[in-house]
Amino acid sequence: MRIRRIKPPSISAMGSKMRGLLPGYTPEVDTVSEHAWHQILEQFEDANVYQTWSYDEVRCGRENISHLVLKKDGDIVAVAQARILKLPFLKVGIAYVRWGPLWRRRKGDSNPETFHQAIRALRNEYACRRGLVLRLYPALFRDDSSCFASILNEEGFASLGTELPDRTLLLDLTRPLEDLRTGLRPHWRRALKTAEKSGLEIIEGSDEELFGRFVRMYREMIGRKRFAEPNDINEFRLIQNRLPAKFKMRILLCMTGGDLCAGLVCSAIGNTAFYLFGATSTVGLKSRGSYLLHWKLIGWLKQNGVAIYDLHGINPELNPGTYRFKADLCGNNARDVFFLGRFDSYSNVPSYAWVFCGDRLRTIYRTLRRKVAEGTPRAAAQDPGYSALLTPQSD
Repeated sequence: MRIRRIKPPSISAMGSKMRGLLPGYTPEVDTVSEHAWHQILEQFEDANVYQTWSYDEVRCGRENISHLVLKKDGDIVAVAQARILKLPFLKVGIAYVRWGPLWRRRKGDSNPETFHQAIRALRNEYACRRGLVLRLYPALFRDDSSCFASILNEEGFASLGTELPDRTLLLDLTRPLEDLRTGLRPHWRRALKTAEKSGLEIIEGSDEELFGRFVRMYREMIGRKRFAEPNDINEFRLIQNRLPAKFKMRILLCMTGGDLCAGLVCSAIGNTAFYLFGATSTVGLKSRGSYLLHWKLIGWLKQNGVAIYDLHGINPELNPGTYRFKADLCGNNARDVFFLGRFDSYSNVPSYAWVFCGDRLRTIYRTLRRKVAEGTPRAAAQDPGYSALLTPQSD
């Protein structure tokens, strides 16, 4: 599926003039501490690891992140963390908001008007006042209400129309556990039964020692499969160390005969959990440990009130084995969805030109890396441990 090319919004269409917010809405920029920010995230169903202070601090440094808090009649209704990348001494650069703004509060209505005012406030601050290209990657899907695309267009945002849309599977965890098991595809259910009868040991937690053991197995798999690593797992290890206890990623390891055979890393902060990394060791290729780990994780997520398990990216063409593993896990209990996409807005032509050149270079780099992945032996693409490696949602 392809997205039609959409011309970026012209500077004449929106200009650099700020647009006023509706009565009662007021923005605050860079007024919160790290501790306060993480407390605020707890108020939102759509909170995620990419909007944590720790994530962007590790990715780009504390001095290059910015926080906007939107209030209505004094109450916080939306927030967004932006990663800032600028050329030194010049008013040229980009502000990137990944899976934001957050606007679905745990208590209260999820009114699209809140999203509308939030992106207007973001554009006022980063595109108009600071002269940056503002790039939004909202956690919205194409089968959501069509009003969001209209809102983005109205506020001067244009889709990056040259991209193929990211696609994922959303497993509905509000269903009873028995229904989730019944809904597994027959092959997946048989593999799970085999794993359950194999005497495998599961270790789970969030501490540094477990993460370190997972990283060693992950590195072994990378070397065995001989492919380029799409995401730097060491960055996630540093992020894990900086996250507050309640936001730390969940690590599950599977052992057979005293040896690690499989592992996975998952993040669950808001209403949705995300599968981030998976790995299998050489000794675990036939253990079916990955099946047992995902099933154990599903039980843990349900116990902790998580409503959705996002399998964090599928690509049936480039990675058919991984797609089948995830699709068979979800069975009849999931939605197959396309993200709405990434959107840019700008008021400064030099910023847009600089970002455009940077995007071209990134495209060349990713194309080369994809060619490496496409040359991966077929056995690697069929390995469930491969399942979180070629996610289209890496940035």
